[in-house]
Amino acid sequence: MEISERAAQLTPSLTLSIDAKAKAMKAEGIDVCGFGAGEPDFDTPEHIKRAAIEALEAGFTKYTPSSGIPELRQAIAEKLAADNSLSYRASQIVVSNGAKHSCYNAILATCQPGDEVVIPAPYWVSYPDMVKLAGADPVIVPTFERNGWKMSAEDFENAMTPRTKMVILNSPSNPAGAVYTREELQAIVDVAAEEDIYILSDEIYEKLVYDDAKHVSVASLSKEAYELTLTVNGFSKSYAMTGWRLGYLAAPDAVAKAVDSIQSHSTSNPSSFSQRGALAALKGDQQPLSDMREEFDMRRNYMFDRISKIQNVTAVKPQGAFYVLVNISQLGLTSTNFADRLLSKANVAVVPGAAFGDDRVIRLSYATSIDIIKKGLDRFQDFCRTL
Repeated sequence: MEISERAAQLTPSLTLSIDAKAKAMKAEGIDVCGFGAGEPDFDTPEHIKRAAIEALEAGFTKYTPSSGIPELRQAIAEKLAADNSLSYRASQIVVSNGAKHSCYNAILATCQPGDEVVIPAPYWVSYPDMVKLAGADPVIVPTFERNGWKMSAEDFENAMTPRTKMVILNSPSNPAGAVYTREELQAIVDVAAEEDIYILSDEIYEKLVYDDAKHVSVASLSKEAYELTLTVNGFSKSYAMTGWRLGYLAAPDAVAKAVDSIQSHSTSNPSSFSQRGALAALKGDQQPLSDMREEFDMRRNYMFDRISKIQNVTAVKPQGAFYVLVNISQLGLTSTNFADRLLSKANVAVVPGAAFGDDRVIRLSYATSIDIIKKGLDRFQDFCRTL
């Protein structure tokens, strides 16, 4: 039996393979310190869970409009206005089954065979494969530690061709925790505007920024930016709602309508009672979010300070998200080999940079307890000394 070419060209997930091996070791009773998590280790706030429970008890279990319930779309529009200086009507908002789904819908609605999509690396693992599934071609732009793992406007311009249809930006970023400044984003927008290139702005980590870093929504920069930008966000990271599967897209009318049509024929609506929980997340107490961010900040400082003292590895202090990207190129191993040996010899699970398009690095998540972080970094340091 043959599968389609589009399915055959997808890259198997290195993150899932490492995670599966770590879970198998844990099942055998081995004490594994896991730094691979891409989700908050906090529970969803109680008032959000209560809203979903009440929706279930009230029988709110039927189909909703494919783009989401009107009150949630309106609440998202109000949130974007208040937090991001973005003016969207509820009709320009499409609620989907996670921000990942929103990203894929946006690419599918705007890109087609022959188009190119510029993606800075290290990138979130799914971007290139989403582009391939749409029939377009990913164009990978390497970034460097000395530049904070960020793509410059010049890098973007050098990667452009007449086929360029979109550029993907992720700030704060996974896996580097990089946060682009207003000036850096404006320079990239200026390049995109010259050729009417779409900007997919994945802002899922917007609430997790530290020190003096400021999150800037790309679409807020100018009228041209607004008309070209497809803004993606969601509830997974900010509100510890990964399993609820709710994200959203805010876009110009034509794109929003196209995404709504795609979604109506593919997945229909997102979960009804999850939407009620998301409404409570936006409208309710925001203190749990602040508490979570403060805890992440403490862990970030501890992890970075420890890693910066280990010989022959380097890192840029992340300004956002909950990851530290560690450059291991001086140790003479590929990222996959390093991750495999670290797990088998030291019982520490990390994600190899090959998954993110950069074999010089590994990713450590601090979305785990400080006790696990301390123990895991002790093992990590001892392992690095053996190389």
